[in-house]
Amino acid sequence: FAQITAEESEDEPPSREEGTDARLSERDAAGGKNEGAVTEEAEGDGQREGEEAEQPDQTPVLSNKPRKKKKKRKTKKTSAGETLEDNDLEDIESLLEKIEDTNGLSQQTQSGIIADSRPLLYVEHRNLNPENELKRYFGARAVLGDQRPRQRQRQYVRSTWLTAPKNTWPRYSKTGIAMQLVDTRRGVQYFTFEHHREYQQVQFKFLDAVESMDPNNIVLLLQMNPYHVDSLLQLSDVCRMQEDQEMARDLIERALYSLECAFHPVFSLTSGTCRLDYRRPENRAFFLALFKHLMFLEKRGCPRTALEFCKLILSLDPENDPLCVLLLIDFLSLRAREYTFLTRMFQEWESHRNLSQLPNFAFSVPLAYFFLSQQEERSELELSQARERAARLIQLALIMFPSVLMPLLDHCSVQPDARVASHSFFGLNAQISQPPALNQLTSLYVGRTHSLWKDPAVMAWLETNVHEVLRMVDARDPLVEESEHKRKMRYQSAPRNIYRHVILSEMKEATAALPLEVTSQPVMGFDPLPPLDSIVSYTRPERTNHPSNESTLSLFFRSLLPNFNLQ
Repeated sequence: FAQITAEESEDEPPSREEGTDARLSERDAAGGKNEGAVTEEAEGDGQREGEEAEQPDQTPVLSNKPRKKKKKRKTKKTSAGETLEDNDLEDIESLLEKIEDTNGLSQQTQSGIIADSRPLLYVEHRNLNPENELKRYFGARAVLGDQRPRQRQRQYVRSTWLTAPKNTWPRYSKTGIAMQLVDTRRGVQYFTFEHHREYQQVQFKFLDAVESMDPNNIVLLLQMNPYHVDSLLQLSDVCRMQEDQEMARDLIERALYSLECAFHPVFSLTSGTCRLDYRRPENRAFFLALFKHLMFLEKRGCPRTALEFCKLILSLDPENDPLCVLLLIDFLSLRAREYTFLTRMFQEWESHRNLSQLPNFAFSVPLAYFFLSQQEERSELELSQARERAARLIQLALIMFPSVLMPLLDHCSVQPDARVASHSFFGLNAQISQPPALNQLTSLYVGRTHSLWKDPAVMAWLETNVHEVLRMVDARDPLVEESEHKRKMRYQSAPRNIYRHVILSEMKEATAALPLEVTSQPVMGFDPLPPLDSIVSYTRPERTNHPSNESTLSLFFRSLLPNFNLQ
């Protein structure tokens, strides 16, 4: 008897949380009786549980409910091989939801304690799974549906964090990719992927297939080597252009699975202290697969999961940011309503990264503060601070980047009032006079985030601050002239990683603003704009015979590839 109570006391906390909802409803029905007894006895030690067992009549709510749960727990323990029943899964889901909600609250209310104790780019495994986010919106039953019985049959699949392997995929076998630890400096570990000899041979065949301009050659290569990463990336682009989004997404997930199976034992996705050098061609596929996966997640309506992948990409090389995800992370934070993350990032990185000089941060951070100022659960002091910061930062953004306002209003189908429309500061001259590099950044921002500004409350707040800025311009505030000078000096030419980001993002507004030296060269989906200082570990042998002329069919397939240009 003593052993049973000891065992039960170990099981108590989870079952107590699982049964909370049911007990609350029963307690309400009973008119709130025994409230003190319920809390006391639920939190009591093993001895009090013994008393409870002796006096079942006094507290019927307590004695019946947890016992039912415990019976289920027992069956779970004995049949370890079997999957959980539906209602147990529902309980676990609701429990996770509760834990997550409480975490979220404490993160916001006591931001100094919890949120700041973790590194900024800390990645949570749970948030890398889009199903968890979809379950939050639609419930576990709607998302999982008929998946559970099928999963029971595949015991040989290894579990992975980035993506879940599917029944339809070919069986995984060693591909010839490995990961090595190159160096450890100041608590940061530097890794690299390596291609073994057999994988190099497949890579050479892949390059031949790309040069043939026939996607069927890549399909044939994948039939022989179903987990060759660059082939999966390139074919995914072809599928996307042929409007087969499902297949395109599936190929990217397979590429991620292939790379994750090759991880080094100490490589950590979540710590934020593992680095990969983009200059090594073997590492690029991982960056690109993560980025393309993130874009699919965002389109699928999983911004929180996409944000987690964005943090992961940034943590792999935060200094160089080869895919320039800093131009995207603010949008995902706003979409996922992670306003505190965005404002924290701005506070911590502004001093050494000058984030306010990027139009996307200049406009998104005040928007985040504005949304925070609308949250009624915060204290009055926090709300007023958020309002002040939002107003100050949006005014600075409008003075620094006046060319954003008119295209933004145009995308939101909002007509500016007469004073704004007729004023030269926000007029056509603001767009024409800015350097081309700045034009790309503003076009990218407006094209990507205009939907977040359509809220009438946001527009009213923006209008107030636009008038305040015009007052400062008319009063010849020195800040206006200083900002104009900075614009002309700082945005002469964009670095290569920004061009790479624009190409991968496929925002037509920004792609149209790319310079000729970028658009005139072929851009490969598996390696867009490779770095000029690449670290090459192996080279392709010289080919003797080159195809002399191309057939009409070959030209047609060539036009389907992302790197097509008439030259």
